[in-house]
Amino acid sequence: MTEEFLQYLRTERRYSEHTVRAYGDDVERFVTYCLGRSDDPEPEFSPERVTADDIRGWMMELNREGEKATSINRRISSLRALFRYLRKTGAVRHDPFLKIGQMKTPKPLPVFIAESRMEQVLRQSPEHPDDFDTLRNRLIVLFFYTTGLRLAELVAIDTDDFSPGFRELKVRGKGDKERIVPIMPQVRERISEYLDEIMRQNICITGGKSLFLTKQGRRISRSTVYRIVRAELAAAGVQGKRSPHVLRHTFATHLLDGGADMREIQQLLGHSSLRATQVYTHNSIARLKETYNTAHPRASHKKD
Repeated sequence: MTEEFLQYLRTERRYSEHTVRAYGDDVERFVTYCLGRSDDPEPEFSPERVTADDIRGWMMELNREGEKATSINRRISSLRALFRYLRKTGAVRHDPFLKIGQMKTPKPLPVFIAESRMEQVLRQSPEHPDDFDTLRNRLIVLFFYTTGLRLAELVAIDTDDFSPGFRELKVRGKGDKERIVPIMPQVRERISEYLDEIMRQNICITGGKSLFLTKQGRRISRSTVYRIVRAELAAAGVQGKRSPHVLRHTFATHLLDGGADMREIQQLLGHSSLRATQVYTHNSIARLKETYNTAHPRASHKKD
């Protein structure tokens, strides 16, 4: 049974050998668990006799052994695939997974840059302040941090998406939903300097409308913007993950810490659901707990 299933994964599902081995290991472990529960001196595994209780029992045993929920869910996914295959081939008629759900897994908190470190990022002194690449790269970082745009949204900006004087930006987000994002005075000044440099160097000779360009006058690519952000943040000493999305998380977290309303942050980020925005409250609560545990005299659990 198992070998036929694994061959099916190789030939019809086109899974890699590494994935096939992982599926095989998961199935083997479940079979061993079921055989170990049998009172028969020479037990045989019968998939037709597998019940939801058998699967739940295995999940509980894996949990007691210290496996994380993500690993257990992966093993259960392998078993689901096995039983789909067995039903497809007619080897079994029932589905023991109808009432089996996924184990809850903790969602990682959004990674963000502390305000003090972000100040250092924005205060970096460029070697060539009038260089086109320098002006563009610093503007990209500042833009992400002050608007919370997604990478694709920033790359797609055209100059005519701005209101007069670059005071507001019309953003086309996911699902072609439009939103208006205000532009800070400091950013407006940087945009003007950057566009002046484009004119001075005659970079955009095609009449294109893209805001962020390469030196050849073409719209900048996502991969290039990603590399620019990584390099700029690394140069400022930012540790850990360095990406445009980290700057988006930083934008939202700093707004929340500054007292911004959750609904307003939702609109600025272009979230369709408030639930997606509420994840940032966990960052603030986590830092509040850390401050409490560090500063409160009763939090250290010392004896009087």
